[in-house]
Amino acid sequence: MLLNDEVQLLRKVPYFCRVDPCKLKLLAFTSDRVLYEPGQVLFTQGESSDAAYVILHGTVDLLTRSSGEDLKIGEAGCNSIIGEMCLISNSLQAVTARAATEVEALRITKDTFFKVIADNPRMSLEISRTLAENLRGSRYDGTNRIDHHVL
Repeated sequence: MLLNDEVQLLRKVPYFCRVDPCKLKLLAFTSDRVLYEPGQVLFTQGESSDAAYVILHGTVDLLTRSSGEDLKIGEAGCNSIIGEMCLISNSLQAVTARAATEVEALRITKDTFFKVIADNPRMSLEISRTLAENLRGSRYDGTNRIDHHVL
């Protein structure tokens, strides 16, 4: 995939929709493209976080551990970002993210994520706006989908 294609995909993510295309090009260039087969884990509940993932293709199940079993509490698909809240809050992963299908993602390291935020105050505003919208809206809509931005 060309760098310009990645920039266009990043613009579809709420946090990045109003970020300068040059900054997105730098973000795409400094991030790693990763592939996961169904069943592979992107990150595990309780682990420290070192990256966020923008899902380019495929579906990721979001799971929580309860009574020794993994329970699906949601899913993330194309153009969504997961793991970013743990970066922002410097906390442990709240869920396990496991590929439900073949997944192609852009892995954005903590350092890269914060550099883009520092270089683009507008992104801080977009993160705050997205968080507020998620808190105001319904997190669970009865279809076993949860708003992944709050995780």
